[in-house]
Amino acid sequence: MNLLLLLLIPLATAIAVLLIPGKTQVRWTALIGAAAQLVMSLGLLYAFRAARLSGNKAQVLFEQQHKWFPNWNISFHLGVDGISVSMILLTAFVVIAGVLISWNIEKMTKEFYFLLILLSLGAYGFFMSLDLFLLFFFLEVAVIPKYLLIGIWGSGKKEYAANKLALLLMFGSALVLVGMLGTYYGCDVKTFDMVALSNMQIPVDVQKICFPLLFVGFGVFTALFPFHTWVPDGHSSAPTAGSMFLAGISMKLGGYGCLRVAVTLMPEGAREYSNIIIVLSSIAILYGAFATMMQKDFKYINAYSSVSHCGFVLLGIGMLTKVSITGAVMQMVSHGLMTALFFAVIGMIYERTHTREVNDMGGLMKVMPFISTVLFIVGLCSLGLPGLSGFVAEMTIFVGSWENADAFHRIATIIACMSIVVTAVYILRAIGKVAMGPIKVSYAGLTDANWYEKTAAIILIVGILAIGLAPFWLNDLISPGAEIIMHKISPVITGIK
Repeated sequence: MNLLLLLLIPLATAIAVLLIPGKTQVRWTALIGAAAQLVMSLGLLYAFRAARLSGNKAQVLFEQQHKWFPNWNISFHLGVDGISVSMILLTAFVVIAGVLISWNIEKMTKEFYFLLILLSLGAYGFFMSLDLFLLFFFLEVAVIPKYLLIGIWGSGKKEYAANKLALLLMFGSALVLVGMLGTYYGCDVKTFDMVALSNMQIPVDVQKICFPLLFVGFGVFTALFPFHTWVPDGHSSAPTAGSMFLAGISMKLGGYGCLRVAVTLMPEGAREYSNIIIVLSSIAILYGAFATMMQKDFKYINAYSSVSHCGFVLLGIGMLTKVSITGAVMQMVSHGLMTALFFAVIGMIYERTHTREVNDMGGLMKVMPFISTVLFIVGLCSLGLPGLSGFVAEMTIFVGSWENADAFHRIATIIACMSIVVTAVYILRAIGKVAMGPIKVSYAGLTDANWYEKTAAIILIVGILAIGLAPFWLNDLISPGAEIIMHKISPVITGIK
C-alpha cells in the first residue's frame, strides 16, 4: 500500500478541476476523484487488517520516509496505525458526501470544488504524517480553504464568521508551532520525527511547558472550552459542504492532534494537566447541550451540539485509560459522520424552504419523506439511540471513564452522562416541530431529495449503521493503537489511578 496515492489522488483531482472547462465536467471530475479516495481508503483498511492478521505488530505500517530539510532533521515521513486508518476512512466518506451535496452549486463552481478537494488533501496528509513539521504543514493546508469557502459561498454574517474562524484557528496553529519548536529545542536529540520522539524521554520540564501549548493549540480546532466560539458562527455561515467538512473532518484534526502529539509524546504533561482537561471537557459537554436547547436556528442547533459532542472526545482523552481513548477515537468517527449528515439534511431543507428557523417549519414528513426520515435517523444517532454509532462511541467513553475509581473522575463521568437527557430534549423537540404536525401552506408543493442528495445521505448512513450495528471491527482497528499509547503513558499515570 503506497500512502502517497492518498495524497496524489486529491491533488490530481484538484488540478483537473481547475483545468477542465464546464460546470458539469467539473462536478463529475470531483465526484470521480472523491470516489477514488473512498476506494483507496477502503483498500487501505483491507491492507492494514491483512497486515495485522499476518502477524505484523509494528507500531506503524506502510511507512515512507524521505529527507526534506536534513539540516533540521525534517523528513517527509508517512505511516499509519489503526487510529489513522479510522480517521482516513471518515475523511473519505465525508468528502464524497460533500461533493454530492454540492452538486447544484452554480457560483464559481470550479473554484468551490477545488477548495473542497484541497481540504481533503490537508486532512489525509495530517492523519498520515509522522513528522511534526509535516503534520503542521498539512494542518495549515486545511485552514485557508475554510476561510475562502465561508467568505465567498457562505451566508449571513459570512465575512465576520470567516475572519473569526481564521483568527482563532491561526491562534491555535501558533500555539502548536511554539509547542513543536519548544519540543525540538528541549530534547537532547534535535528531531521532529514523531516515532523517534515517542521512543525517547522528553524532559519533564519541557513537557510541562509544551504540553499545554500543544493541547490547547490543537484543542482550539476541536472546540475546547473556552476557545469554542468560532464553531457556531463558522458552522452557521458556511455553505452546506463547508459545514460538513468543518464539523465532520476539520474539528477532528484537533482531537487527533491532542491524542497523537500532546498525550502520546508527553505523558508527564498529560498526567499533570489531565484534571484540567476533564473539567474543561465536562463544562463543554453540559454548556454545549444547554446552549443548544436555546437555539431556534437549525444550523446553530447542530453547531452548539458539536461543541457538546466534541467535549466527549476531549473527556475520553483526558481520562487516560485505554477504553476511554478508544472511545474518544470512535466518537471522532461517529460524530464526523453524524454531524456531516445533519448539516447535509439541514442544507436540503433550507434549499427548499429557504428558512432554518425551527418554529417556521412543520409537517415536512408528508411532503419530504426521505429527507425527514434521514433527519430522524441522524437525530436519534445524536441523542445516542442503541444501534447507531453515537451510542457505541459515548458508552465506550463512559465505561473507560468509570474505570478511574476516585470520586473526581466518577463525578465528571456522571456529569457527562447527564448531557444525554438534555440532548434528547432538544433533538426530539426540534425534529418533532420540523417533521411532524400540520403542513405549512407554503410547503405543500415542495419536492423530496434528488438523486445526488439521496446518494450522499445513504453513504453517511451506511457508515453510521456499520459502527452502530457492528462496532467490533472499528474497536479492533483502534484498540492496538490505543494500547501502544497506554504503554507510553501508563508508567507515569499509575499514581493517579
